[in-house]
Amino acid sequence: MLNYIWLALIVISIVVGALNGRIEAVNQAAFEGAKTGVTVCFGLLSVLAFWMGMMRIAEKSGLLEGLARLLSPIISRLFPDVPKGHPAMGYILSNMSANLLGLGNAATPMGLKAMEELQKLNPDKQKATPAMCTLLAINTASITLIPTTMIAIRMQYGSANPVEIVGTTLLASFGATVVALTLDRLYRYRHERKTR
Repeated sequence: MLNYIWLALIVISIVVGALNGRIEAVNQAAFEGAKTGVTVCFGLLSVLAFWMGMMRIAEKSGLLEGLARLLSPIISRLFPDVPKGHPAMGYILSNMSANLLGLGNAATPMGLKAMEELQKLNPDKQKATPAMCTLLAINTASITLIPTTMIAIRMQYGSANPVEIVGTTLLASFGATVVALTLDRLYRYRHERKTR
């Protein structure tokens, strides 16, 4: 569906540009957009490679395992219907760790693997389980300690102080996570009352 929306936007902009006699401006904007996209990607590559490497070192050194043990009581309370020691828990913890570091691109594959594992526990394959909904809520509104990607973008565009957003990002993401988890608990409670 999203592909159709993007295609429609592109076609509409070309048609409107042609009708207004500004097809040259549309052409120039397309090339400038492509150039900017490549420039931003190259700027992000170094930062993402650094933090992905740090995550790999943390994984190999046992730091992630220690973090998993530390977060285990919280995770087991958030996901009571997932059996202890299930592979989904490891992926959920990796997803949360990557989100804490602001590595949305690294968190996505872990979130997908966690959903895949949660789907194996799902008795009704057509509906999301409460655990899947909780993971989605946490992943979408995750607390971010270091907004790595945003810092990299700000550096790319010459910000005088690219890390000044850390405090506000932490506050906003904490508030979003509290609201997401509160709503998740309310809907989970409603769901449990209906199924009794």
